[in-house]
Order: sequence, then C-alpha cells, then structure tokens
Amino acid sequence: MIRVAICDDHEIIRAGFKQIFSGFDDMQIVAEASNGREALDIARKNMCDVVLLDIGMPDQSGVDILRSIKQGQPDLPVLIVTGYPAQQYAINLFRMGANGYLNKECSSDELAKAIRTAAAGRRYVSVEVGEILAQGFDHDALVARHTELSDREFQVFLRLAKGESVSDIAHILSLSVKTISTYRSRVMEKMHLQSNSDLTYYALKNNLLE
Repeated sequence: MIRVAICDDHEIIRAGFKQIFSGFDDMQIVAEASNGREALDIARKNMCDVVLLDIGMPDQSGVDILRSIKQGQPDLPVLIVTGYPAQQYAINLFRMGANGYLNKECSSDELAKAIRTAAAGRRYVSVEVGEILAQGFDHDALVARHTELSDREFQVFLRLAKGESVSDIAHILSLSVKTISTYRSRVMEKMHLQSNSDLTYYALKNNLLE
C-alpha cells in the first residue's frame, strides 16, 4: 500500500483528492497539510511514501517546502500538483528534486500513474513536461530566463520578486545578508535585469507569483 500525503491549502482540493483515491486499492491518504509547517512535519515524521505538494501555500511557497524536504529527507518522493503552468516552474523544480509535475486538471489515472512511478523511486514526466524539457536540447528554442537559475537562485528570485528585502530573505533562509546579496547579483546578471522592480514585473508577466 502506497501511503500518500496531500499538501494543499484548499480544503475542497484535498477532499477531491480523497474522493479520487477511494477508487484505488494500492494507495491511501494517510496525512494532510494546509501549510508549509504541517507539510514539513509530515515529511520529518516519515508518515508517507509520496508527498503531493502544491506550489501556492500560505506560509511559505512550495518551492521552499520542496527544497527543505529534499535537504532533510532526500529520498522522499515529492510530486508537484498545482494549477501553475508547467512552463513556468517545471524545469526549476525538477532540478530541485521534484519527482513529477502535474496540473490539477490531470486525469485520475495519470495522477495514480505518477504516484506509483514516484513511489518506485523514479521520476514521472508527463507529455507536457517532456516537451518542455526537450526544448532544452534545442538551441533555437526560446527558454525563459528564470529556468537558467540554480535552485537557490530561483528561490531567492521569487522572494525578491514578492518584495521581500535582502535582510528578510537572509533571516528566513538562515543565510547571511552577504550571501543573499551575492545570489541577488547572480540573478540580476543571469536574467539581464537591473532592479527588484524588474524582477517583480518579470515574475508577474510569467505567472510566477502566487
């Protein structure tokens, strides 16, 4: 039996998942989380075999939660199930260790297949995400600039785009102000932007902000 944890801040979404899982004999919902703190607690206590994680969470983003889980429990499979378009987030989150990226509108059969794949220790790549990843091998393809960022740079970029200060980010991520400033400089250089306002505009234009 595959033990699954649902991490989503919308109760109606969690209820929908539970209804879907009632039709599968080889998996069951064993835990639920409505915020990042609860999600990390579930991961630390080894309560499940696969985590279903949304990007938009109230206290911290799914990006931060994924990174924290992979630092503490690197072998715990995490499937991103979100309403955000794959082209905005999928590449970066796969680099951070996600075992799959699904849209919430996916079929129940695809969701089950992704969970079984992740539980077996493999990555599930949907047709949509496969096409996006394949573009990385096409030098003529237009690749969004944020996909060139490292996982930590991407994490800092999202927080800067939300208007958080360097000192606030340093405190939240338990890093020095100097280190965050260095990441900020790298982000600006890689994305060819000049200011935090430019970052915010880019993030809004590319539907990256929650």
